[in-house]
Amino acid sequence: MELTGRRILVTGADGFIGSHLVERLVAEGADVRAFCIYNSRGSWGWLDEADPSVRASLDIRLGDIRDARFVAAATAGVEVVFHLAALIAIPYSYVAPASFIETNVTGTANVLEAARRAGTLRVIQTSTSEVYGTPDVLPITEDHPLRAQSPYAATKVAADQLSLAFARSFDLPVVVLRPFNTYGPRQSARAVLPTMLRQMLAGETEIRLGRLDPRRDLTYVSDTVDGFVRAAVSHGIDGQTIQLGTGRSESIAELFAIACRLLGVDARPIEDPARLRPDASEVLVLQSDPTRARELLGWEATTSLEDGMARTIEWLRAHPEPAPDDRVQL
Repeated sequence: MELTGRRILVTGADGFIGSHLVERLVAEGADVRAFCIYNSRGSWGWLDEADPSVRASLDIRLGDIRDARFVAAATAGVEVVFHLAALIAIPYSYVAPASFIETNVTGTANVLEAARRAGTLRVIQTSTSEVYGTPDVLPITEDHPLRAQSPYAATKVAADQLSLAFARSFDLPVVVLRPFNTYGPRQSARAVLPTMLRQMLAGETEIRLGRLDPRRDLTYVSDTVDGFVRAAVSHGIDGQTIQLGTGRSESIAELFAIACRLLGVDARPIEDPARLRPDASEVLVLQSDPTRARELLGWEATTSLEDGMARTIEWLRAHPEPAPDDRVQL
């Protein structure tokens, strides 16, 4: 399946990964319908900053993923659905878990049912490496047990399993993509890399962070988007769960040292209690096994961590203030 001329829906199109994906799909010649969360300003989120030629080509739908009727209308007539709309802020999930259930679980059910009724050729469900919790073995494969350690992660486990159940029950062509930690331009200022980089760029020398020992597998956003595009066009992958990651991991302390070197600053981290998870909820290490992605998608990450961080720094210099409505969607 090629993307040129294909009618494609992207939910969460206004968010971090979603906006980059929309731009890539337009460049591929797809006919893109962008589902953005409704707001009183009529903002398209990060798509407000897209090139005018990209914006002019989009069919924008402002709505809410929790509204089944609106989701059905947005899905009608599309051939591929990329489902990225989600609440993702882990700390917020501790104080408002019901919001995460409604958006991440009920919202996903709405998308799946709409796609089933519309006869969609493929649904790409966006997962997260957080579903594994702290792993038993490294690297983590797709067969590792799911052990959510936050309300957010639990809702993503539910959404993934619901997607696979629709594949088994209704022959809905679903692929679950499980990105590890994606980073790059437009990422929420709440994420660890943007928050440390913004503080350093502001000239601060005491950088407020959470724990420094957790390790993460970081993939630059253009590489993650390439995995999504390949998942839309690859054959024989329906019903599969596929990880997107580099296969290596760095601690927050190591990321901090790289950031200091790239920016040429002398800074030190200090613990911010507001950024700490409950002890039993902290995921200590996430490191993917990208074998299945190589075999089924022909995909691998090509951007080095240092190059990706340098590009992120360049973007942050050009955007010194976070967006006034910092997106909570992917």
